Amino acid sequence: MISLRQHAISLIAIFLALTLGLFLGSGFIGDRMNALTGTDRDRISNLQDERDALEKEVGNDTAFINGVSSRLTKGVLAKRSVLVVTSPDASDAEVQSIKGLINDAGGTVSGQMAMTTNLVRDEDASKLRTIIDQSIPTGAQLRVDYTDSASRLGDLLGVVLLSREGARPAAEADRATALQTLRQGGFLDYTEGAIKPADLVLVVTGGEMPKDSGAQGQFVGRFAAAMASRGSGGVLAGRDGSAAGGSPIGVVRSDPSLNNAVSTVDNIEQQTGQITSVLALGEESDGRTGAYGTGPGATVITVGAEPAK
Repeated sequence: MISLRQHAISLIAIFLALTLGLFLGSGFIGDRMNALTGTDRDRISNLQDERDALEKEVGNDTAFINGVSSRLTKGVLAKRSVLVVTSPDASDAEVQSIKGLINDAGGTVSGQMAMTTNLVRDEDASKLRTIIDQSIPTGAQLRVDYTDSASRLGDLLGVVLLSREGARPAAEADRATALQTLRQGGFLDYTEGAIKPADLVLVVTGGEMPKDSGAQGQFVGRFAAAMASRGSGGVLAGRDGSAAGGSPIGVVRSDPSLNNAVSTVDNIEQQTGQITSVLALGEESDGRTGAYGTGPGATVITVGAEPAK
């Protein structure tokens, strides 16, 4: 959701356009502008001044956030590693920005992998199930209560890639086999040799899922919760709209078992949301899960904030 300031700017801009359009369009051109009353001219001038002032204020707020972000996150992820997983609709610019903030917070990005469109559509479920079953490391066992493809894949990747107190990731050979098989099957994409084990997982998604997206939101949400459960924690982060209905964060927040397994942030198109994602990873590493942002189901706007009344 946009901020109140952004909303105000948009409304003022629209009102200006409509006001000017009434006088410039449909025959009100040329010397008709001279027919404007002094009151009309003053009103337009005042609106322009108010718009400019609000734009300047938003610019100042953005500059302030940019200036203090590294101080807000300093040391939050010290000695922690984070694996980044993206859905097909994730914004690369937002992913890169959050990765930079992870580094600023003292953390390490252990790698980045992408879920393919074929994966989230779950059109090759039987093929995926076979690959998952054949990729379980010797001595490991997936959770028997996970029966859907998304949860089972998240569980498998958690086993081979994530660590937490008392549990280490699979051996390198088992990890390589699982990842390569999933990539060859058209389910994951990543750079060879660029994926290392991690403590935490950050799953980055887009905004609201279109009506014809089927169960893609269910897939991403369940995947994130299952994978996070195997490590020291995880965050599912999305744009405005990602908390709506069947979109990934909406799916997680509507299911207590998922909501307790992974933190969610629903406004990463804003820098405040990107900072919150990093702070939420720090909270997860300390055993605390939250629902952050401005969308449906969010309990607080950011880590440490007072709940909305």
